[in-house]
Amino acid sequence: MRAHSETGLLPVAQVRLNVGGKEFVTEVQGGGPVDATFKAIEQIVQSGTELQLYSVNNITSGTDAQGEVTVRLSKGGRIVNGQGADTDIVVASAKAYLHALNKLDNEAERTHPQV
Repeated sequence: MRAHSETGLLPVAQVRLNVGGKEFVTEVQGGGPVDATFKAIEQIVQSGTELQLYSVNNITSGTDAQGEVTVRLSKGGRIVNGQGADTDIVVASAKAYLHALNKLDNEAERTHPQV
């Protein structure tokens, strides 16, 4: 992944993903580097999910602090959370988004606890 943001220019992200053994690369502009990264991932996987929540918290302190990102995605009435951590918030965001997408793709349907 590569994300670039510069004053006066639209942020852009280039994402390279391996999906089902096949490599895909795309470059997309967005409202910010995180938005561009999410849009690039979506352009590749075409999940049709809706972002419900985006949250950033620090895990450590200082100028090299590690940040933890949580995203909540919904699709077809199903809602999952994904988490990612990194000293680069854009990388942590991509990790969280992919974590949530993998949960949607891989987890078996859960039944309601009272059923």
